Amino acid sequence: MVLRSVLPQFPEPDTQPFWDATQKHELRYQVCKACDSVVFYPRSHCTTCTSLDLAWMTSRGVGTIYTFTIVRRNQDPAFVDLVPYVVAWVDLDEKFRMLTHIVDIDPEDPSLEIGARVEVHWLDQGEVSLPAFRIQSSP
Repeated sequence: MVLRSVLPQFPEPDTQPFWDATQKHELRYQVCKACDSVVFYPRSHCTTCTSLDLAWMTSRGVGTIYTFTIVRRNQDPAFVDLVPYVVAWVDLDEKFRMLTHIVDIDPEDPSLEIGARVEVHWLDQGEVSLPAFRIQSSP
């Protein structure tokens, strides 16, 4: 899966640590030191209490499919050759949700279902690696 035209071109200071970590195949998220809330996607403040005191943590990259859709048609040149593909919201075990791709599976496979356990799988795209997920091989 090649997604070069949709890669971040200019990471912002708030997201730079996230993108730096992806190069090492680490899925990073933030936790507020003031109220212990999990913050994802990366930003400069806590979305619960607005504190600026955030710590970076590394996810194990394991979670559950919250919901998904199968994209069977896409006119965008960056995606037209990839159809059909699966886009999903994944609930990570560390209590954050992210929008991602489910890869390495036929979209008609019955193991692709809400509640399925998934694990991170990295799509290396030059200087950036994108976190995607695949159905977990063993719990």
